[in-house]
Amino acid sequence: MPGWEEELALKRRRMVEEQVRRRGVRDTAVLGALERVPRHLFVPEEVLDLSYEDRPLPIGKEQTISQPYIVGTMTEALELGPDDRVLEIGLGSGYQAAVLSELARDVYTVEIVPELARRSMRLLTELGYGNVHVRIGDGRLGWPEEAPFDAILATAAPLEVPPALLEQLAAGGRMVIPIGQDVQDLRRMRKPAGGGPPVVESLMPVRFVPMTGRDVEAGFSAPPSDLGAGGVAEAGPPPDPDASPGSGTPPGTGRPSEPGAASEPGTPSEPGAPSEP
Repeated sequence: MPGWEEELALKRRRMVEEQVRRRGVRDTAVLGALERVPRHLFVPEEVLDLSYEDRPLPIGKEQTISQPYIVGTMTEALELGPDDRVLEIGLGSGYQAAVLSELARDVYTVEIVPELARRSMRLLTELGYGNVHVRIGDGRLGWPEEAPFDAILATAAPLEVPPALLEQLAAGGRMVIPIGQDVQDLRRMRKPAGGGPPVVESLMPVRFVPMTGRDVEAGFSAPPSDLGAGGVAEAGPPPDPDASPGSGTPPGTGRPSEPGAASEPGTPSEPGAPSEP
C-alpha cells in the first residue's frame, strides 16, 4: 500500500498527464513544474480531497485556485527561461506563483486582498520559494520599481490592457492576459524588441473575474527595494473601489463561475482536448 505522500505524487502525475499534457501542453519544463508543486498544500483542508481534480476550488475571500489545465496553458504561453523575471497580477492561493517560481529567476506578484497575500506568502516561504516577492496593491499599476519584466501573467480580466503593464513589459517580452467581459479572450502579447505595437495572439476563450482595484488595507508603505526575497511590500492605497483578481478557467464547462476569482468553466470548451482551473 502506498503511503499518503506517494499517493499524492501519483495523483499529481495523473493530473499532469490526463488534464494537462493530453490537452496540448507540451513544454516539459512546465509539465515538470506542475508535477513538483504540491497543489494540495495550496487549498483549504475542507477541499483537500479535491486538490488534483479537474476543477477550480474555493480558497476563501471569494477567490479560487485555477484548474490545472489553465495554469499549465498560461504558463506555457509565457515561454519562460531560467533567467526571466516575471510579474504576476493576482497571487491568490500562491499556486500559480509557485509554478512560475520553478521556471523563472524571480517572480513579483501583486495581490489586492491583504489576507490572501500574507497567507500565501507564508506558505511560499515555508515551502522554500524564496524567489517570490509579494506586494499588496492594485495589480493594474504593476510593480514599476522592479520593471521591466520579461513576462507578465494576469489572472483577472480588464476590458483592455492596463497601460502600466504594457509599459513594464520588457522589449521582446510576453504578456498573457484575459481581455473582455463575461467570456473573455485569453491573449498573448509580444512586445517587439525593435519597437512598434505589440503582436497579439488569441489563445482561447476563458472566464476570469474583472480586473479592478480598491483601497488597500495597509498600515504602511514599503518600497520593494527595502525587502529581501520573499518579502511582502504594501503599496500605497491605489485608486478605485472594487473587486480583486482571482483564478481562471475556460467557459462552457458546466461548473458555475466562482465569485472573486477567475471563474472556470464547468465543462470547459477547450481547444484541442477535453475541457479544463
